[in-house]
Amino acid sequence: MTTMNWTTLLAATRLGSKKSVSEQARSPFHKDYDRIIFSQSFRQLNRKTQVHPLTQHDGIHTRLTHSLEVSCIGRSLGMLAAEKIEKHLPAWISPADVGAIIQAACLAHDIGNPPFGHAGEYAIRDWFDQTYHLKPYLFSAEQWADLRQFEGNAQGLRILTRLDYHPNDGGMRLTCATLGAYLKYPWLSEVIDDTQFKPNYLRPKFGCYRSEKDLLQTIAEQLGLIQLGDAHYCRHPLTYLLEAADDICYALIDLEDGIILNMLSYEEVEPIFIALIADYGLPEELAKNTSWQQKIAALRGRAMKRLVDKVTDAFAYHHDELLTGQLKGSLLHYCPADISQGIQQAKDLAREKIFNHRSKADLELLAHASLQHLLNAFIPLTAPNRQMSFKEQRLLVILNSLGVSLANDHYHNVMQVLDVISKFSDHQAYAISQELQGNKVGLL
Repeated sequence: MTTMNWTTLLAATRLGSKKSVSEQARSPFHKDYDRIIFSQSFRQLNRKTQVHPLTQHDGIHTRLTHSLEVSCIGRSLGMLAAEKIEKHLPAWISPADVGAIIQAACLAHDIGNPPFGHAGEYAIRDWFDQTYHLKPYLFSAEQWADLRQFEGNAQGLRILTRLDYHPNDGGMRLTCATLGAYLKYPWLSEVIDDTQFKPNYLRPKFGCYRSEKDLLQTIAEQLGLIQLGDAHYCRHPLTYLLEAADDICYALIDLEDGIILNMLSYEEVEPIFIALIADYGLPEELAKNTSWQQKIAALRGRAMKRLVDKVTDAFAYHHDELLTGQLKGSLLHYCPADISQGIQQAKDLAREKIFNHRSKADLELLAHASLQHLLNAFIPLTAPNRQMSFKEQRLLVILNSLGVSLANDHYHNVMQVLDVISKFSDHQAYAISQELQGNKVGLL
């Protein structure tokens, strides 16, 4: 049976790097973290939806605050997991290094998300679904699969490896270890069989567009990921820790946001946290006359401590399966049963009371319309050698000002437009869509 090894999996080789000089003050993986956090694409997450589009409440999570919190949990998971498997790691890698790899990958895990979160992904997919009749004349089946299944994970890889800092020359030039940990789905989109049509929110996830296929292959070869098919690889073992960090944060913290927005009560949430804490002991704040904010913060801290312990226990116990690419599902599924049950309870409560709340539905319809207007305006301009009307010439000026340079490759042109739209914050997307309809508005 083919087995991956940590010496290769922790490769510090940088994609596209022209330098060989290392810095003594920080490891290559800490440098990855710095490059991500100082990037414009990361800053753009500040006003992008985590759960609630166009929110005016300062205390609600955005993609940026969510990513920072996931990176903190990821660092703890990485360091503790490395301590538990330290005998398997090369001598030059410390637990702090492993923590830094996952911290950087977690920081970037949502960097490719479009405005309005998953509602934005669905709006972009809907637009291409509705123009299906154009496909045979314009794109290959593989290219059309990318466009109809716009995916934040694949867009994120494009940002990290192609768009930011060094365009088409390594992008952020991150280490292969960090990129490997980032890749939750190291494979390409599936060509859609319309005789078995699925709603776009049920289509399988993927992590790489055809435009980055060669980069995916380079990363996988550098890391020694097991190849399962054409440009299809098993996950990097550290990806499972990134996934756990993300699941822990959004399952628990979405509930806190629901309380702030009066979609949930504290009394509905408290039992879920207490069940997750189990025998780790309840915080003393519960017995005091404290605010719900203080109580939920104490409960969250205690619950996360247990989750970090149990997830890293599962990582160590299933170490051999991780190295052979055989582990199925999430590490949370290999924790004590009450943990996966508690996380599922949290997700079910969020789905029932938050995701189906009327106010959220209203805003998501507004978000959907905003992206549809942007795509209606800009995508038709991408056809090579198009004769443009006066209005289209003005729209092209806007695209050019945003860095788009159209050429004769239609697929490449469309991808450039999606690059621009996906980087917009919620408020930018809404404001520009309004202006394109003749409604001059200031940013919200």
